[in-house]
Amino acid sequence: MDVAAATVKSLTRSFELLRKDLEALPEGAFTHKFGPKTRTVADIVFEINLVNERVAREIRQEPAMEWPDDDWIRAPEGFDTKEVVLGALNDSASGLGTLAESFTSEQLVEAIAGSGRTETTRVDRFRFIVLHNWYHSGQLNFIQTLIGDDGWHWE
Repeated sequence: MDVAAATVKSLTRSFELLRKDLEALPEGAFTHKFGPKTRTVADIVFEINLVNERVAREIRQEPAMEWPDDDWIRAPEGFDTKEVVLGALNDSASGLGTLAESFTSEQLVEAIAGSGRTETTRVDRFRFIVLHNWYHSGQLNFIQTLIGDDGWHWE
């Protein structure tokens, strides 16, 4: 499998599994705080989408977006239902999928300027998005267990 096909496949799969984790959660989990320092499911997905946009701009070699100064990213008012959160994730995933499909294998591995780094590649930035999705998917799996669901939802 070439680099372009592998990039699209891993990106698509990471979003599919993240989406399944979200779909398995009940509506109330999206805004539930498990403690004073925890973030909600909505907060986590809002951050995923912000990171996706920031990395997409880097991949397209556009100016970086301004990053919120807060220590932890919190979802804004109105980003608080399962429908809204899943819709926003689907939009982000679709945009990134289209972006990944727009590059050849050669373009994916060529050096580009990275934010805060001297040099990176597009494929490395897409890999970061995949890794970031997996990281937060693990958090969602843990939240599932906290609400009493220890089922496997990736089938």
